[in-house]
Amino acid sequence: MKRKKESEKNTYVEKKGLIGRGDDYHVYHMNQKEHLTAFLLGFAVSLVVMFVFFKSVFAGILTGIFVGVLIQKFYCGYLCEKRKKTLLLQFRDFLESLTSSFSSGKNTQGAFADAYGDMIQIYGREADIVKELEIILMGINSNINIEQMLMDFAARCELPDVQSFADVFEISVKQGANIKDIISATRDIINDKIEIELEIGTLLSGNKNELNIMMVMPLIITLSMEGLGSSMTENSPLNVAIKLIALGIFAGAYVLGRKMTNIKI
Repeated sequence: MKRKKESEKNTYVEKKGLIGRGDDYHVYHMNQKEHLTAFLLGFAVSLVVMFVFFKSVFAGILTGIFVGVLIQKFYCGYLCEKRKKTLLLQFRDFLESLTSSFSSGKNTQGAFADAYGDMIQIYGREADIVKELEIILMGINSNINIEQMLMDFAARCELPDVQSFADVFEISVKQGANIKDIISATRDIINDKIEIELEIGTLLSGNKNELNIMMVMPLIITLSMEGLGSSMTENSPLNVAIKLIALGIFAGAYVLGRKMTNIKI
C-alpha cells in the first residue's frame, strides 16, 4: 500500500496552463503513425543486423520485435526534443514580429495580436507558437496579465530563452520600463544565442554523419569476411559470444558518440 502511494506521489502530472488549454512540452504523445514508424525502424535494423551477423531470420524477427517495442521510448524522446527545438525557432520569429509591431507604435496587446497573425501566415494554425499566442490572447480577454501568460508558457516548455524573455517582460511591465527597447535587446541576445547553436550544429553535422557511417562498418566487414570464407562468420559458441560482445561495444560507442556531439549552450 505504501509503495502504491509513493508511486502515485511520484507520478508526473502534465501542466495544462492557466486556462487549461496549454501543452506540456516535457510530454510527447505519439500518434499511431509515429508508433509504427518507430517499430518498423527498430525491427528493420535489428533484422538486418541479426541476419548479417548470425544468419538467422528467426532470431532477427524476435530481436526486431523486442527492439521495435523498446525503441518507442527513445523515439518519443527524440520527437519531444525535436518539437522543442522547432518551437524555439518559431519563438525567434515571434520576437522579430513582436519587435516590428512595437516599432510601428502598437501597444502591447496589439503587438501580440499582430504577431499572432504573422505566425499564422508563416507556420499555419497548427504550429505550436500559434497555439501558444492564441492561448495568451485568450488569457488577455479573460483579464489575465500578459506577463502571467508568458511565465506560464515558459514553465510548460522550460526553454531558457523563453524563460529569459518572460522574466525580462515581467520586470519591464512592473518597473514601467521601455518595453520596445527591452524586447528588441532581448531579441538580439536570443537571436545571437540561437545562431551560435545553429552554427555548432552545422559544424558537428559532419561528425554525426561519420558516426552513423562507422556504425555501418561492422556489417560491411562481416559481409566482406563472409565473402572471403573466414571461419569467424560461423556460429560457433565462441564466435557468437565475440559477435555479441562486439555488437554491445559498437552500441555503447554509438550512444557515447551521440552524447559527445550533443552540445548545448
